[in-house]
Amino acid sequence: MAIGVLALQGSFNEHIAALKRVGVKGEQIRKPEQLQNVSGLIIPGGESTTMAKLAEYHNLFPALREFVKMGKPVWGTCAGLIFLADKAIGQKTGGQELIGGLNCTVHRNFFGSQIQSFEAEISVPEIVAKEGGPPSFRGVFIRAPGILEVGPEVQVLAEVPVPSDKAAKSDPAVENVEENAASEQKVIVAVKQGNLLATAFHPELTADTRWHSYFLKMLSETNQEASSSTSLSSENLSFCEPPKYDLPIFQQ
Repeated sequence: MAIGVLALQGSFNEHIAALKRVGVKGEQIRKPEQLQNVSGLIIPGGESTTMAKLAEYHNLFPALREFVKMGKPVWGTCAGLIFLADKAIGQKTGGQELIGGLNCTVHRNFFGSQIQSFEAEISVPEIVAKEGGPPSFRGVFIRAPGILEVGPEVQVLAEVPVPSDKAAKSDPAVENVEENAASEQKVIVAVKQGNLLATAFHPELTADTRWHSYFLKMLSETNQEASSSTSLSSENLSFCEPPKYDLPIFQQ
């Protein structure tokens, strides 16, 4: 089993390293035809506008949309979340092309600029139920987006309090939505919808591999639905063993 990692720009090497730690091979994806050789796809964090321009240059968008429509598991982190959203606001002039499929509205720089990046302990009950470990996850937010609205079929996996000095207020089109989010003092930062998983933070920059294991189980469930005879090999089930999570955040 191989998992593709979109390798145009951003933290694709970190995702491949995390996949290796849970016993799965990560394949760098730069061309449409390479998607035929992988069972799932991770779209990493990075500079979303740059990634979109490179994806357009390599004619990747039609193949990526088809990959999503086929029901294969896709996980977007940070910029990858923006790519998967049906609607993104707070973008640069001219906007950017999206893959879509995830019924949500994302604010591109909800938490502010690069210097307003931060780390936070996030309550992750769904991840704990499936993967064990401590009740929270150390989220690394780097010029992170926020999810403002989700459709009824979208499962919310994590939220964080909205720091008043970090919430983006520059786009008048979303003023009402953001005031609503501020009144609740939380913003959504992780969701799941069918075969799609999205996080506003960077699990690949930590030593905690539970999100990668969770994504691989999504792939296993998809394979089982497609064919009752399809199952993961014993070598690739090593991620089911509960690891220790007392390792520090990786320093880049």
